[in-house]
Amino acid sequence: RDFDNIDGIAVIFGSPGLFPVFDVYEVLREKIATSPKPIYPIFPSSMVVKEEIDEFVRKGGVYFPYEVNFGNALCKIYRTPAPQPAEPALPEVDRKRIRAVVDQAENGYLSPEQIHELLDAAGIARAKEGVADKEEEIVGLARQIGFPLVMKVVGPVHKSDVGGVTLNVRDEATVRSEFRRMMQIKDTHAVMLAQQLSGTEVFIGAKREDKFGHMVLCGLGGIFIEVLKDVKAGLAPIAQPEALDMIRSLKSYKIIQGVRGQEPVNEQKFAEAVSRVSMLVKVAPEIFEMDLNPLLGNKENVVAVDARIRIEK
Repeated sequence: RDFDNIDGIAVIFGSPGLFPVFDVYEVLREKIATSPKPIYPIFPSSMVVKEEIDEFVRKGGVYFPYEVNFGNALCKIYRTPAPQPAEPALPEVDRKRIRAVVDQAENGYLSPEQIHELLDAAGIARAKEGVADKEEEIVGLARQIGFPLVMKVVGPVHKSDVGGVTLNVRDEATVRSEFRRMMQIKDTHAVMLAQQLSGTEVFIGAKREDKFGHMVLCGLGGIFIEVLKDVKAGLAPIAQPEALDMIRSLKSYKIIQGVRGQEPVNEQKFAEAVSRVSMLVKVAPEIFEMDLNPLLGNKENVVAVDARIRIEK
């Protein structure tokens, strides 16, 4: 057990070519075959002992011609994630509830109620919220959820572009005035209230690709995804370890870790949410595209604040 702290052995063997070294290469080949630790031969004398090296290769040996080649290969291996198991552990989702919503849905964007049902069935945390199309109902919802609140129009796809999002609503009077204003916005048929949460904005999305299935994406959310275009993608279904590798390979990963006193995002919760989105689209391939943007992440949890899901059967 003296070598438990050693992961591999590099053997550098050069020769001036003044005497044959067949026996040395044969011993090395035998040790490579029997050693419990990997042995990496480096033969910088490939010209002067060409016959010996050719025989080593004929017998199944593999070597590096220079130390630099070996060092570059080792660095790439070190940075490569461990291979995923053939049958990775995937999160449990409520398949019956998911299928019930999707089977009854028509093509197009789902309603907030349908989206909530799918997120809950997939085990994806979401902000407390409700939808109303009457002023007294919206005030009642505000009392149930508690202040501060976010108000959003229901109907227009790009809510911010039409003035359909109001943050930091702190009293009933503002709820009433904003409700009246929002109901005048074109294509609006209701208003959504949601608890206002704090954290770093992150993003999870999915899109169905012909012949491939669903690609699942993640990155920083909000305007960052449009400005930085820093996203990573994987093919569904995605296990949590693979999702974690995607998150850690983002250029903006340091922001997720927390910089300059900013609270970090819980990476495990973020990765779990990515994995659960991948299972949702696996169970419901009729989902053509979906966006959770943003989710708010802090050191405790990652919670979906806004979501769009489009069905195409």
